[in-house]
Amino acid sequence: MIIDISQELFSCRVFPGDPSPVREALLSLEKGDSCNLTGLSMCAHNGTHVDAPYHFISGGKTIDRVPLEAFVGECFVARHEGDVGGADAKDILARAESCGAKDRILIAGKAVVTADAARIFAASGVMLVGNESQTVGPEDAPKEVHMILLGAGAVLLEGVVLEGVAEGRYFLSAAPINLGGCDGAPCRAYLMTR
Repeated sequence: MIIDISQELFSCRVFPGDPSPVREALLSLEKGDSCNLTGLSMCAHNGTHVDAPYHFISGGKTIDRVPLEAFVGECFVARHEGDVGGADAKDILARAESCGAKDRILIAGKAVVTADAARIFAASGVMLVGNESQTVGPEDAPKEVHMILLGAGAVLLEGVVLEGVAEGRYFLSAAPINLGGCDGAPCRAYLMTR
């Protein structure tokens, strides 16, 4: 089974201060043009998207330089509400390791990764951490969590939709659009079950 965990772009949640995505009909069959053609205006962090290290790390890898293995492979979906502290991160990693999916962690629910949890995830060598918010860290102060995880070489998958997704092991595909030199990119993320 394939489970789409992406937001629809034009109705997506937007991080405070970021521009909302805009769609423009450049050509229209209804107006007599030869085809329909759509123009887009958006930031790289609208909707379901990934953050590359360059988002917060000067000289960090841009999205086109992050190996695709970070975005595609076995993952563990953990259900959690509220702040994810250090003890919570250790527990999530133990559950993920027990089912063979410790490299990519998605946190379902209204959850915020704290700096203590980010340090635990970073020390474990995870390749990807994601959640349902438009930022993995606290919305009012996301920088520290981003610096810890991105500084360790992990990527972040933000704005996923995990309502109704049971905790457990899945195969994740969240490859970003190949935007050369950019700090992040939208993606069509989905989970697969066996």
